[in-house]
Amino acid sequence: MDTKVVLIDEQHIDDELIREAGRIIRAGGLVAFPTETVYGLGGDALNPASSKKIYEAKGRPSDNPLIVHIADMESLPAIVENVPETAKKLAAAFWPGPLTMIMKKAAAVPGETTGGLDTVAVRMPSHSVALAFIEAAGGYVAAPSANRSGRPSPTVADYVVEDLGGRIEMILDGGDVELGLESTIVDLTVEPPVILRPGFVTEEDLVGVLGQVEQDATLFADDSGQAPKAPGMKYRHYAPKGELTIVRGSAAAVTDYINTGLSEGREKNKKTGVIATDETIGSYRADVPRSVGKRTDVNAVAKGLYRILREFDDEGVELIYSESFDGGGVSQAVMNRLLKAAGHRVIDVSCTRR
Repeated sequence: MDTKVVLIDEQHIDDELIREAGRIIRAGGLVAFPTETVYGLGGDALNPASSKKIYEAKGRPSDNPLIVHIADMESLPAIVENVPETAKKLAAAFWPGPLTMIMKKAAAVPGETTGGLDTVAVRMPSHSVALAFIEAAGGYVAAPSANRSGRPSPTVADYVVEDLGGRIEMILDGGDVELGLESTIVDLTVEPPVILRPGFVTEEDLVGVLGQVEQDATLFADDSGQAPKAPGMKYRHYAPKGELTIVRGSAAAVTDYINTGLSEGREKNKKTGVIATDETIGSYRADVPRSVGKRTDVNAVAKGLYRILREFDDEGVELIYSESFDGGGVSQAVMNRLLKAAGHRVIDVSCTRR
């Protein structure tokens, strides 16, 4: 299959390109498109065959649910059993934007889209290209991240081409995304609501609207053996090809531990990389050192993470160490993705000796 890659400007959207992308979806094909979070791989959410194609293109386990993207609130009642008051409150506060809500699904949504669950994950992105595309595609687009399963999510179209070129019909290249991490996912089918994936809509944000939310126990721990309730919960995700280890502790101890590990890696003829911040990057002796920005600018850290993991793959890095980014707010999303990428390989130097 030849994959058509087209440039599209968020400020001056080419209506004919959007209509062409919409026709592909309506015909059962797949189109990758930009959102404010990461690039998504879109198919017709109400067509079981389209959802199967998404799983096949990504190499994604079929019990890993897809997120249904809509362009307006009027579309919601057709795909959920009922719209709870909590959903209305959150939509008023955060939609369009990087928040996914899980509700009981309506009969119109096939099990192939929901990973066999009786719930559906729904999001309304804020990217103007995404919204126009969803409308042209019929209003209901199932879209996980546009990467091969397990790899870092793409924040530029070049990585979509790398992973999915020849597997899908079209890629809408809208340039660099704004945020760089996937949406927050909150389960509204339980009381109090539960955060299943942290993101830019933080726990504090959700509490401010709903009064009480909880975090799923697996957010920062190894996955359970149960079927995932939402994307990104059960399987290893966001992973570079090299072995990634997160190191936490005091700055001096972390630097010492990582530099020792880098030296040992080079002795084994392994190409090494490190993820650090502007404040510390100069302290490391890696073959490929990468800074995610200032530690105080957590939004920049979040945006740069997947790009750096992809760059390590481009450079052939085999052994990677990362500083820890523990904290509240968006830092929770960064650590959740890092832990997934590392397969929960974490060294706490406050209690570990070599």
